Amino acid sequence: MIRIGVIGYGYWGPNLVRNFSELADTEVAAVCDRSAPRLALAKKRNPAISVVNDPTELWNDTSIDAVVISTPVSTHYQLAKAALNAGKHLLLEKPMCGSTDEACRLVDLAEAKRRVLLVDHTFAYTGAVRKMRDLIRSGDIGEIFYYDSVRINLGLFQSDVSVVWDLAVHDLAIMDYLLDRKPVAVACTGSTHLPGGVPDVAYLTLFFSDTLIVHIHVNWLSPVKLRRTIIGGSRKMMVYDDLEPYEKVRVHDKGIVVADQEELNRLRAVGYRSGDVWSPAVDMTEALRVEAKHFLGCIEGVERPITDGVAGLRVVRLLESASQSLKAEGAPMRLSEMASV
Repeated sequence: MIRIGVIGYGYWGPNLVRNFSELADTEVAAVCDRSAPRLALAKKRNPAISVVNDPTELWNDTSIDAVVISTPVSTHYQLAKAALNAGKHLLLEKPMCGSTDEACRLVDLAEAKRRVLLVDHTFAYTGAVRKMRDLIRSGDIGEIFYYDSVRINLGLFQSDVSVVWDLAVHDLAIMDYLLDRKPVAVACTGSTHLPGGVPDVAYLTLFFSDTLIVHIHVNWLSPVKLRRTIIGGSRKMMVYDDLEPYEKVRVHDKGIVVADQEELNRLRAVGYRSGDVWSPAVDMTEALRVEAKHFLGCIEGVERPITDGVAGLRVVRLLESASQSLKAEGAPMRLSEMASV
């Protein structure tokens, strides 16, 4: 029996408690939160679970094997550091930390303590994203030309992080999971529309060492909600719509056909191919359930972390560089060191 402690019972915490509670050979031993009303709600929903307002009680409880942290990003580093030092395995909410330096320290600490460090890049555990990865890895899509993603909605406005750290983190994590290649530079432009607020609209462009280009649009001020990604390949193209209830992934047998070089130089002959559109079957299991089971498998040593601390570090480095570019009015930030991570 693996005993879990959950820190943070706000927006995401109840989902974490529910999923871990429903797994076999797992017990949610305690929930920690600074808010008395939230703790009362957690106790009402889960009478058998202990509730505490001081995370030290989780560190000192030797019966707790692992800790799940779902708190504001500004608190992640200190809480995660304390959990690892206490010998707890760790599932850490995204973004992993507020800086690359903090993320690097946690990766090193987890390795030194020989503890599992899993970052909650939830979309990597959805059936749709896993299916897209399979299609890309099989070569069915061909060489990836571009990756275009839109994640927009009216709200929810955050006071402590920009729309980049709040929304783009999802798309960067999906991109990191799907693509083998790592970006070499990132540029970001955006704007703030509330007095004293943080950037609420942003456009990120990621550059690679070849012709691949990635564009991500995030927005808290949209009248419509969109969560859509288009991936264009040399053989086929994919559209991923997370709001689509059934056919979340559609594969389009469309593209261009270029004549041989001699004819191209003479005629500029470019043709177009339009074939079938099909939607592959995807696993509809709740992503958080898949991730929770994976975390337990990692603790038991039968699985290797998919979204480990190094993956979390890569995403934090992109977020940090995008923020620097945003302050520099869109100047590209080089990421040559990403190749070694």
